[in-house]
Amino acid sequence: MPDSSTAPFRVVFVCTGNICRSPMAEVVFRDAAARAGLASRVRSTSVGTGDWHVGEQADYRTIDSLRRVGYDGTRHRARQFTAAMFDDHDLIVALDRSHERALRGYARTEDDVAKIVLLRGFDPDASDLLDVPDPYYAGAEMFDEVLGMIETATRSLFRQLEPAIRPS
Repeated sequence: MPDSSTAPFRVVFVCTGNICRSPMAEVVFRDAAARAGLASRVRSTSVGTGDWHVGEQADYRTIDSLRRVGYDGTRHRARQFTAAMFDDHDLIVALDRSHERALRGYARTEDDVAKIVLLRGFDPDASDLLDVPDPYYAGAEMFDEVLGMIETATRSLFRQLEPAIRPS
């Protein structure tokens, strides 16, 4: 955890191509921080495990789904995860178990491994269904459903982090 008096808490959300799920989580987390008056206390970013979409905007269906509920995802540009990101982030949030496995493969130390969590692990209603499904090959309805899952889990994650983020 960074020095709570100065450094922001840095979270990176990770999915496959960084154009659907992780950009949604990044935007939702940033919005939760802003609504709590803590925008300056956190940095929310997102990346993908693969390089297929590096430099691209989020999928248009992601942008549309976010827009329908009042978020702006238009500034996003896809990036790929690197092992150096463990040094630059306090928490590495995987959107499904395949991402979690890939991230564990990048980890260089036990401290790196300790930073990796599954997003839906913060959703009290997720039970054993810890993967956020990939909506890429589905329609707009699936993007909206996935965004709902991400909102629930991301807001819960933020509520758990908020006491540590809030200045004393």
